Amino acid sequence: MTENKPRYRRIMLKLSGEVLAGPHGCGIDPAQAAVIAAKIKAVYDLGVQVGLVIGAGNLWRGSIGVEYGMAQPTADHMGMLATVMNGLALQDALERADVPTRVQTAVTMNQVAEPYIRLRAMRHMEKGRVVVIAGGTGNPFFTTDTAAALRAMEVGAEVLIKGTQVDGIYTDDPKKNPHARKFDTISYSEAIEYRVRVMDLTALTLCMDHKLPVIVLNIWDDHSLLDAVLGKQVGTLVDGE
Repeated sequence: MTENKPRYRRIMLKLSGEVLAGPHGCGIDPAQAAVIAAKIKAVYDLGVQVGLVIGAGNLWRGSIGVEYGMAQPTADHMGMLATVMNGLALQDALERADVPTRVQTAVTMNQVAEPYIRLRAMRHMEKGRVVVIAGGTGNPFFTTDTAAALRAMEVGAEVLIKGTQVDGIYTDDPKKNPHARKFDTISYSEAIEYRVRVMDLTALTLCMDHKLPVIVLNIWDDHSLLDAVLGKQVGTLVDGE
């Protein structure tokens, strides 16, 4: 494998909404969007086909609404709408970086974004467009992690990359336990057993059932995303038994 030859032809990237947040951890900061767009562009410039699922934690967390007595379907639908706002912000940042981008959403809103259609998403990627997939799965009770796993399998992605604020999966929370040990690789079963907090169990089980590799990395490391796509050891690889 040459230094700049990507290991993967098509990837699905999962990002939390917090990657777009400003200094207070909420809202949408165009400067942060530009930073993320530059990381995606570095991968795109290698000829890699990129799909991306975005969360909404910077704008709305359904769990907070539920704590105050809101019906979970209502809280979850609000979160789906918030992911579309994040998707549009990311599309704008990518287009400014000369990366053709389409936003698709599982929640129909034709004036704002395309509906998510599997074959159309694949065709966009084949034509060299990044596809930002918003709206979760379109159903309440499912996280955007699960949406990312589902969409990755639907479009034939070779790997699901989860960009977080930590550099992989640990035996314990590294922010609370300085003795927590990081895994370079871990099986699906072990990840489920450890009940890792970087990805929900439904998403992990889905990936295990369909043998979709998952890489968990710190999206804020300068070259982590690019290195992962190039096949270098970055973060934690979840794969196999």
